[in-house]
Amino acid sequence: MPVVAGAGAGVGVGARTGAGTGMHAGSAVAGRGVEVVRVGTGDRWRVTRPWPGQLRPIVHSYAGYWEAAVSPYRVRLIPTGRAVVLISLGEPFAHVRRLGDTSPYNQVTGSLVVGLENGPRVCDHPGGQEAIRLELTPLGAFRLFALPMSELTDRVVELRDVLGPEAGILVERLAATSDWGARFDLLDRALSARLERGPRPAPEVSQAWRLLARAGGVIPVSRIAAEVGWSQGYLTRRFTEQVGLTPKMSARVLRFHRAARLLSHAGANPTTVTAACGFYDQAHLNREFRALADTTPGQVAAARVAEGALSL
Repeated sequence: MPVVAGAGAGVGVGARTGAGTGMHAGSAVAGRGVEVVRVGTGDRWRVTRPWPGQLRPIVHSYAGYWEAAVSPYRVRLIPTGRAVVLISLGEPFAHVRRLGDTSPYNQVTGSLVVGLENGPRVCDHPGGQEAIRLELTPLGAFRLFALPMSELTDRVVELRDVLGPEAGILVERLAATSDWGARFDLLDRALSARLERGPRPAPEVSQAWRLLARAGGVIPVSRIAAEVGWSQGYLTRRFTEQVGLTPKMSARVLRFHRAARLLSHAGANPTTVTAACGFYDQAHLNREFRALADTTPGQVAAARVAEGALSL
């Protein structure tokens, strides 16, 4: 789950990283390989450090976020083909709901896990956020969470409901640690240990996901099944269990996400993106953006999507 609003990021205490001691623009290195970057022109910051080798095959992004001033915001999350872990160290999200869901939702959501999704979600935050956010490959999440990814499809759940009681202890230790380098050390160790104990995805499912990801979703499921040596029906069952979406829906999400990413680049041409991502025509592109994100290619281009989030 992104902790960004448009170009924004997370929240916290500027003095902890030196942001309040002369770092006013651009980026600064906070030591121990930690880099602190101001996002946009406001008081929002992104904190990063290269993650360890054992996490690299499963992690798309891994960063801390904080903001020096309280600023409420709302973002729309769009499908990315990735699972997300959000460790909240400050104010939590107030509402996290599927777009169009009118049922009452008053639970304050703290640290959480988001499975793969095939539609948009809206998140409200009161401001004052400080968090660490990870984007994981679906099969990396399968290993880390040690449960069928199909149980998390289109769902947001509390971190402790997935990782168990030790998740609460970890979050408390992270929140009590003021140094970002030490925070990353703690989390690196916890993630690496859990990854070692986690289940291994079926080689055929791993191969199927690689084929889909490398093709940007533009590959027939029948061809994937032939490549891995399974029937389409068996591939769909095993793939859905370990990835969270069917191969067909995963292909749509991957194609959409690639198009959204390309459209976020300055000067992107919708016609060129349509052809590059394998859509039949621009009408097909428009339909998929409506179906998967309830938005338009033009709105995505204008919003400059950051980490799967559109500012609202």
